[in-house]
Amino acid sequence: MAVHLADSHSRLRAALRITLLAAITFSLPAASEPDQMNALEAIQIVTSVNNGSAQTMSREEAAQLFLGYRNRLADGTLVMLVDLPVGPIRNRFYKQLTNKNPVQVRATWSRLVFSGRVRPPVEASNPNEALEWVANTPNTIGYLPASIQDERIKTLFVVSNN
Repeated sequence: MAVHLADSHSRLRAALRITLLAAITFSLPAASEPDQMNALEAIQIVTSVNNGSAQTMSREEAAQLFLGYRNRLADGTLVMLVDLPVGPIRNRFYKQLTNKNPVQVRATWSRLVFSGRVRPPVEASNPNEALEWVANTPNTIGYLPASIQDERIKTLFVVSNN
């Protein structure tokens, strides 16, 4: 009986190790994925050129929006936010704008969503999808590498390494 229990525990530990390894492996970005931007490139916060209520944005207003502390512009316009997928661009954006790491950002949003006060940003699968959402959806604000330029969007604020 003792041998049977020890054998069961060994199998259980092995299964847990495999599950943990698989979870870690599949949660990391693939090594072959391009970073999609230079590490020194600025990130711009953008909206549609048709969004007349938003012309510029302060760092403080941008940080409050992207951390869920507010969901309206200074004039009262309700906005929808677009996030890029988890990865280097998103991590750098939040770190440079809010001085928070990915775990801190997730914790902040989790608390606010759980309280029922706000809805988190929608997540685009890539910068091109984010561009399309921002350009074509009224009152939407997102962020993109500064190298992405399009006549359908305007820059509200530039987050840089400085």
